[in-house]
Formats: sequence, C-alpha cells, structure tokens
Amino acid sequence: MNKVYITSTGSFLPNEPVGNEEMEDYLGKINNVHSRTKDIFLRKNGIKNRHYALDTDQKTTHQAYEMAGLAVKNCMERSHLDAAKVEMLSAATTQSDLPVPGFASMVHAESGIGRCGLASHQSVCAAGMMAIQNAYLQVKSETVRNAVCCAAELPSRMFKSKRFEGQQAFAVEGATLPLETDFLRWMLSDGAGAMLLQDEPGDALALEIEWIDLKSYAHAYEVCMYTGTNKESDGSVLKTWLDYDTISEANFAGALNLKQDMQQVDNIVKLGIQRFFELIDEGRFQPEDIDRLVCHYSSHHFKPQIVELLKNGGIEIPAEKWFSNLYTVGNIGSASIFVMLDELMKSGALKAGQKILCMVPESGRFITGYMMLTVREGTVAGASGYTEEIAEIKAPEIRVQEKPVQEWLVRQLTGVWFDFERGLQQVPVVKKIFKGTLTLEEYKRLLVNLRQQVIDGSQWIARAASNVSMEYFPVRSAFIRHSSDEHRDYQILEKNYINCGGREEEILTGIKNIGSEALSAFMFHRASQPNPFDLLGGMFIIEGLGNRVSGKWGRAIQQQLQLDKDQVSFFIYHESSDSNDNHFERFEQAIQSELLTQQMAEKIVKTAKVVARLYTMQLEELDNF
Repeated sequence: MNKVYITSTGSFLPNEPVGNEEMEDYLGKINNVHSRTKDIFLRKNGIKNRHYALDTDQKTTHQAYEMAGLAVKNCMERSHLDAAKVEMLSAATTQSDLPVPGFASMVHAESGIGRCGLASHQSVCAAGMMAIQNAYLQVKSETVRNAVCCAAELPSRMFKSKRFEGQQAFAVEGATLPLETDFLRWMLSDGAGAMLLQDEPGDALALEIEWIDLKSYAHAYEVCMYTGTNKESDGSVLKTWLDYDTISEANFAGALNLKQDMQQVDNIVKLGIQRFFELIDEGRFQPEDIDRLVCHYSSHHFKPQIVELLKNGGIEIPAEKWFSNLYTVGNIGSASIFVMLDELMKSGALKAGQKILCMVPESGRFITGYMMLTVREGTVAGASGYTEEIAEIKAPEIRVQEKPVQEWLVRQLTGVWFDFERGLQQVPVVKKIFKGTLTLEEYKRLLVNLRQQVIDGSQWIARAASNVSMEYFPVRSAFIRHSSDEHRDYQILEKNYINCGGREEEILTGIKNIGSEALSAFMFHRASQPNPFDLLGGMFIIEGLGNRVSGKWGRAIQQQLQLDKDQVSFFIYHESSDSNDNHFERFEQAIQSELLTQQMAEKIVKTAKVVARLYTMQLEELDNF
C-alpha cells in the first residue's frame, strides 16, 4: 500500500483577531447586560484572541463552506499540484451552513478544484480527524493518488445575542443564558484549515502519516455537546428540533441552542489519556520518541488535568514539546488540528525525522482521535523560498508633455496596469514561480502554452500596421518596427524549451489553450479594423509584462530550478529588450500624436482592459486545450 504524505497545508481565519474585551461587541449583550460569567470562563480557557466571521452588527461575513474553500485555495497555492488535478475532497464541520446538500459539496464549489471524489463528515472536533482519515485511506489504498481534506467551523453565529431574543428562557426579566450554553459562548471561534495528501513527499518538507486512530465511546455515555434538542432529566433525547410543529417553536424552547453538559465534559480527558496508554501498550509509539505533541485541548482548564494523568501513568512530556495555538486563535473545533499543523509547518521549527503525535478528543458523545506523523525532507533541497519582492506594483512609466487627453490616458492605463498585475499574482502558476514551488515539468508546460500565442504576436501587429492609413504614419511606423522585433521572440522561447530537455516536435506542434485562443482571436479581430489605434492598449499590457515582470519570472525560475541563462532567456531577454530597444519610447511617440482624441483614448483603455484579462486567462488555463 502507498505511503501517504501531507505535502501542503493552508488555513483561513476570518477578519481581524478579536480580543477578550471586544467579544461582546460582536456577540452582543444578553438583555443588554454585560455577561457576569465571561471573565470566569475566559480565565479558565486561557484564550486571548480569536476570529469571528461576524461584524459588530452580528452579520455573517463568511459562510463556513466559503472559509473552507479559501483554506483549500491557500493550501493549493503552496503546493506543486494543480487544483484541477485533485482527485478527492474530504470535508468536515460541526454544523453545516445548509442541512442539504452535504458540506463537502458546498466546499467543492468554492475550492477551485475540478471534478473529484467527495466525502462529508459531521461530528464535533473529531470530524476533522475523520476527514483526514478518509483521505489518508483513499491515498494509502491507491484508490486515488492525492486528496484534499479540510474542516471549517462557524459557531459565532450560534451565540450572537439576537439568536436568544424571544426564547422561552428569557421571558423572565433579567434572565441570563444557562451555563451549558454560556460556557461555550466564550470558548468557540471561527476558521478553517486544509491539507493536501499525496503518495509522494514532493520537493519541500512533508509530513508522512504513519497511522490514524479514532475510537467512539457513544455506547457508554450520554450526549454531551449538542444542538437540536433539550435532553430529558434522565439524559435521553426524545424530541429533536425537526419534531416540533415549527422551527419557531423549536427555537422558542431553546432546542436550537448549542449546549455542553458540564457534568460530563471532564470525561473526555480521562478517555483521551486512557487511549493514549492503550496505544503505547499496543506498540504504536513510545513516549520518549515524541518530538512534538500537537494537542487540541479545547480549554487551558484541561491541560493541567492531561499533564497530571500522564504523570500518574509514569509519563512526562516536556513543556517545550507541546504545541497549541489555542491562546492566539481560539478553539476552532474540527478545524483546530488543520490550523495548528499549518502554523507548525510554516514555523521553520520542524526537522526531518521528527515524530509528531496529534491528539484530538471530542466531547460530542465522546471520541478520541490520534495521528502519528514523521517529518520527511523533500527530494530537492532548497527548492522553496524564493523571496524576490513582488508586493510593490509599479506601472510602466509613460512620459507625456502637458496634454490633457494624453495625461488622462496615462492615468487610466496606470490603473488598468495595477489591476492587471494584482490579478497576475493570484494565478496559480505565477504563485508557484514566486513561492519557489514550480517544477521543471511545469516550467516546460508554461513555455509550450505561451509559445502558441507568442508566435501570433508579430502577425497581428503586422496586420494592424497594414490597416493603418498613411495619414497616421507615426502610428503605422510604431506597429511595423514592433512587428519586426516580435518576430524573433518565439524562436528564443523554443530554444529555451529544447534546452530544458523538451522535444522540438512537441512545442512545434502544440495548440493554443482556451485563453490563448481568446487572446489571439481578439487581437486579430481588432487588428483587422481600419486604423486600429486601440491596439496600443494591448501593446501597453504586453510590453509592460516584458518591461516590468518577465525578468522577475525568469530570475525566479532560474534560481529555483538551477537553470542556465539559455534556458530562461525568453523571459530575461524581454526585460532588457523592452527597456533598451525603446519599446515604450515608441509607445510614447504614438500617443503623443495630436490625432489622439478623447474617444480614441477611451478605446485604447478598453482594449488594454480586455487584453489584460485575456492574458491572465491564458495563464489560468494552462493545458486546457
């Protein structure tokens, strides 16, 4: 059976962190009175900051499935794998946004992943481990080669004060929340996390999943953390929220409130430590071999109990080996294990060979969850971490001389450029270039995809020149000279591809992807119109790429793949060529013409916008032929 590796992680925490003193600004006051128990519970749980997908008007800012989708995108941005090639999605939550359809279906629609297998998991904290286990077993059994698993929680909307207005329990003046709900109000927070599991470790640091162990104790205990009912005095459940005549009646009775049975909750610590000892006895691990204990305890209140019970069993795990971010991001339920491992992976503290034991208990009806990971080094040392600055976005400089129409045009084109380059930075292949995760094969595919449009460049420019009448000679001349320059570009690109080990036949017989088809079709269409001056907008975008962007791409690719100059010269040549051969000076001369009218300037701006979007699409649709 396959080995299984966590090759990438991601997370999403909504909005700005919320401190303890701000919590009631978001959740609201009950009966317009400050909570008398808030400070007590916060001292017990130790949480200092958390995130809410709410604003101060108690409006939801993100759905749970949206947060999960954003976490998946964050995970995939850091991976080598194209999201379109993900084969399975396994998703978890405590309470989905919609009763129907399944949570995983909603996440899938938001994730950027193409057609794939699917699994939804619903429990409480252990739901996240269930999602990981499902994905792990699918990859391990060779059913799929890769899988994404994720979890998201949005409990804050369950605790906003408006939810409790009109309930039977608040008919009495001065009534407060029952402790079983108030306890959770100051405990839970929102967020999402994701992981990519693959059958190979990849080029960067990875976590090999050695085993996952989940055990339920529902046969032995009453329900402890729940919503949708009010338990009877004997602990039984006789009537659920769907058994009321109306949802309003269920809400009036408080059946929809999220609750925790305070008399039972401590059982989870005992069960967790009992299973810990059993795993040692079964030979699954030895305590002294653990380098990190990633423990999801829902409140600091439980940590001393865990430590004491371990000591009673003769086991002491040094404080420096414990890892938790409970105090800084809060208790995110099923998503906590994802967010913790994401933070640990990004910390730079992990070293090859280290053992990480993950512990995830659940008090829903009591489940214990354990996972053993081993840190593995990537197959290519130093493959990630390219750090050339790309955050500072600058538009190509265009000089004009106190001409109102030209000045207006330059301002508009500058805005178009800012939007264009920001959009480029979100394209998966570009993100991989600057995160240092692009593979040689992906680089070669990029060249194949670009070549099919580049070869058309000189042709549409020549066609445009042929449709410019002689009375506009300066513009016609700019097109003609530019066509001559562009003619050699595709030849340099082809040589780069062959020098990287690609077959000449493959690149010469390649076809356009759907983005390239759209871009070329648009350029030829505009070039065929009489006096197509608006194509100056397209030239501004494409030449701006060469002038401002392509050199960065080339240097980044050269560094991370350890290539020679003759393997990346297409990108680096553009930077020097577009600067030294005065491509932008020609553009400036063309727009300086007294013939430039406001109407013509508006058409140039529109064409620049269209070309910017279509060029971005060309990069988004790699290999989509």
